[in-house]
Amino acid sequence: MSLILNPEESRVLGSLIEKDMATPEYYPLSLNALMNACNQRSNRDPMVNYSEDIVQSALDGLRFKRLTTVLTGERVAKYGHRASETLNLNNRELAVICVLLLRGAQTLGELKTRTERLYAFDDLESIEGVLLKLAEREMTVQLPRLAGTREPRWMHLLSGPVDVTAVEAAITAPPSARTDPGLAERVAKLEAEVESLKAQFAEFRKQFE
Repeated sequence: MSLILNPEESRVLGSLIEKDMATPEYYPLSLNALMNACNQRSNRDPMVNYSEDIVQSALDGLRFKRLTTVLTGERVAKYGHRASETLNLNNRELAVICVLLLRGAQTLGELKTRTERLYAFDDLESIEGVLLKLAEREMTVQLPRLAGTREPRWMHLLSGPVDVTAVEAAITAPPSARTDPGLAERVAKLEAEVESLKAQFAEFRKQFE
């Protein structure tokens, strides 16, 4: 596929699809509700802490790719996805892609459990059939079975080729380490800004001593 999503776009798109399928009464979502959906601590891997600016930037990128839409007729703008139309996905395929976007590489058993709120698959074979059809369209791929594991995992290709080494590191990492890979960089930047402000304030106080 020529469509390539960055991590923020993947999380935003997955969150929109999930809320559409699981809680349609609360869909489409305001920017604040979408930010909370991206940052929620359940059904997400890795966990992230996106600001509204990050979510808005991801929405802008997805809109350019014709994957989101905005409704401005209400008091607050609401956002929805267009994955079904743009990617030509039915509900079965949409459910599988959604979980892969939100949870990363998954086994058939994990997909069966984690798609239950979105679509009721009869068995593992039916999920595998969906994955194989998506693989023919270069939207999913079966990864090599990791050492010490019983089942191979599947991953989406909406973000380009899969880095198997990174997937293995993420799967074997303790839960506390599974955070947004850009979070540490943003925290370090904020800490540097705080130190700079402290230094400026110290210089300012000296003028009155």
